[in-house]
Amino acid sequence: MVALDGGVVETRPDLPMERRLARIHGALRELIAWHEPSAMALEEVYFGKNVRSAMAVGQASGVAMLAAAEHGVGCFSYTPQAIKMAVCGSGAAGKRQVQKMVGTLLGLPEPPSPDHAADALAVAICHGGGSGHRAAVTVVQEAAARQRGERVPG
Repeated sequence: MVALDGGVVETRPDLPMERRLARIHGALRELIAWHEPSAMALEEVYFGKNVRSAMAVGQASGVAMLAAAEHGVGCFSYTPQAIKMAVCGSGAAGKRQVQKMVGTLLGLPEPPSPDHAADALAVAICHGGGSGHRAAVTVVQEAAARQRGERVPG
C-alpha cells in the first residue's frame, strides 16, 4: 500500500460555515476528479463532550459524501476504534501511535503531519485493508444468489 497524496483542506476560522463547507466541497471535487478514486472512506463522527465540534465534523463529512456522490464514488465509514485497530492492532491506540504506524505502514520517511493528515491516511489504510474481504464476500454472495436462480447484476 502506498500513499498517492495526502494533506489537509484548510479553511479560515473567521469565514461563515457555509463558505468553509463550500471550500471543502470544491477542494474534494478537484481531488476526486484528479485521482478518480473507486471509493471514499470516512471516519464516523464521534459525539463526545463537544457537540459543537461534532456537528461541524458531521457537516464536513456530509459535504465530502456529496462530492463523492457527484462523481459516482461510493462512501464507506468506519468507527475511530476500527481505524485504530486496523492501523495499530488496538482500538485504544493514541494519536501519536496512529501517526507513527501510518508512516511505517506507508513507508514514509517520517510520520505524516499534521495529525489530521495522518488520520485521513489511517482511514484509507483501514478501508484498503478490508477491501479484499469485501470483494470476497461479494463474490460469495453473488455465487449463492446464482445458485438460488436469482439474477445478479454485472
